[in-house]
Amino acid sequence: MRIGCAICSDRILNYDSRVTQRLKLAAACLLLVLGPFALSSSAQQTDDRPFSPAPYRIGEQLTYNISFSNFISAAHVQVLVASRGIFFGRDAIQLKGHVETNGVVNAALFAVNNDYVAYVDPLNGLPFRSEQTLREASRTAETATDFAQPAGTDAIPPKSMGEVPGTADFLSALYRLRSLPLSNGLTYGLSVRNDNQNYRIEIRVTGKEMIKTNVGSFNTLVSQVRVKNESLGGAYNLKAYFSDDQRHVPVLVVTRISAGEIRAELAGTGFVTPAVSPTPVPTPVAGTPPARSPVVVPGASGGDDGGTTDLPFKVGEQLNYQVFVPSIPTVAATATFHVRARSKFFDHDGLQFTAHAQTTNALQRVFTASEVMTSYVDPKSLLPFRSELTSNEGRRRVVTRLTINQDYGTAVGENGERIEIPIGTHDYLSYFYVLRTFNLTPPKRNAISILVNNKPKTLFITALKRENLQIGTQTIPAIQVSLTTDDANSDRFQIRGWISDDKRRLPLRLTAVTELGPLRADLAIVPVTAQ
Repeated sequence: MRIGCAICSDRILNYDSRVTQRLKLAAACLLLVLGPFALSSSAQQTDDRPFSPAPYRIGEQLTYNISFSNFISAAHVQVLVASRGIFFGRDAIQLKGHVETNGVVNAALFAVNNDYVAYVDPLNGLPFRSEQTLREASRTAETATDFAQPAGTDAIPPKSMGEVPGTADFLSALYRLRSLPLSNGLTYGLSVRNDNQNYRIEIRVTGKEMIKTNVGSFNTLVSQVRVKNESLGGAYNLKAYFSDDQRHVPVLVVTRISAGEIRAELAGTGFVTPAVSPTPVPTPVAGTPPARSPVVVPGASGGDDGGTTDLPFKVGEQLNYQVFVPSIPTVAATATFHVRARSKFFDHDGLQFTAHAQTTNALQRVFTASEVMTSYVDPKSLLPFRSELTSNEGRRRVVTRLTINQDYGTAVGENGERIEIPIGTHDYLSYFYVLRTFNLTPPKRNAISILVNNKPKTLFITALKRENLQIGTQTIPAIQVSLTTDDANSDRFQIRGWISDDKRRLPLRLTAVTELGPLRADLAIVPVTAQ
């Protein structure tokens, strides 16, 4: 938790444990309203998780030249993280691969021109469907395979081995191997099925080596890979060199067969604009919502819509929240969200969102915490192109400013630090507004990428049920949603939100359960006088 240093200051230590615990609760409430505290806590505990989303960056295209024996250019291979969206009724990442023989090999030995597609679960990289088109000489064959992956206790790998649960095809297996930690000395196993034949891939990281290619020099992790055909017997041994970074790009793969050596060397790397939106597109709620009693919110009437007529909020909307914890009888913290303006910002047409959260006056005598965040977003996609955060926690002050390029998937800080992010990544504040544009008809599930502690994570918004919510003296029709992440313990904090079931989609309440107790943030509602 970011406020830990301030809590441990000399001033705080002069108070008894009961007061200190109340301060911790209030500070946790403050972060709850802005959303990132639960994500940040879980993110710090998952650095060693066996699945990294970094290799699945939308638009990544890798090209390889294949040499065989005396043939310098026998074939070429291209792999692409094509898109992310809803495929066959599921949230999925679409992977594409193409293999084609060249020149003399294509004309005299064997002609191959094959395409492969895999649809993988963003949570674990395992496919639920694969398709392949095989073109050999004058024959073309198209096949599709559906995968039933293990669930429940069957999906938990044995602790004694680095076994990856589930079954992959060869295309998804390439990315699944890249998503592993690949630390020196570690061994992993993965099951693969292709053309009704079963294979087993075992990979062991043996060291590090500098590799020079036509596209540059790379620090690589050296791995021994064994591919065994469990259906027919026989095995292939390969040596693979993965870039020593988050993406684990295969730089070079070498194997030897009786006819000679086969080398696949990286010949090109880049990012292309996806043909399909890289993240599930927020779907506006169709049709006219049923008649509801209006929810009256102080400061939320808005002025000029600023060109936001298609959005559930207008320029000028201001939402005020009060945060409560069980051990404090009064309001522990407050937060304000404001759609401040639409104008030209940093050479972009944009909407300006701001949020300000702080502890209450009753607590400021012994502890002060506040956060101010500003997000500048594209008016159509609501994706941020600049994000600013000022955090004051006791005597500690942190200022962060990021310039975000959604076309290239980068976020750059003022110090020049470059962060690789999926195209279509939100910040702490923009997600608060974009979720209001989603189709929240239960049991609809939406997913977005969000930047947490300078690391991209996947946030899932699942519509659970419709119910009437009591806030103050008003009963308001609402939709309950859950907010979970792609961590192993995805629902650790049991974050729940209630969104008004009308065209404005107002976030009415947010709750969470932590080790410090239950937290609740309620939207300030004007009491309705009986007529």
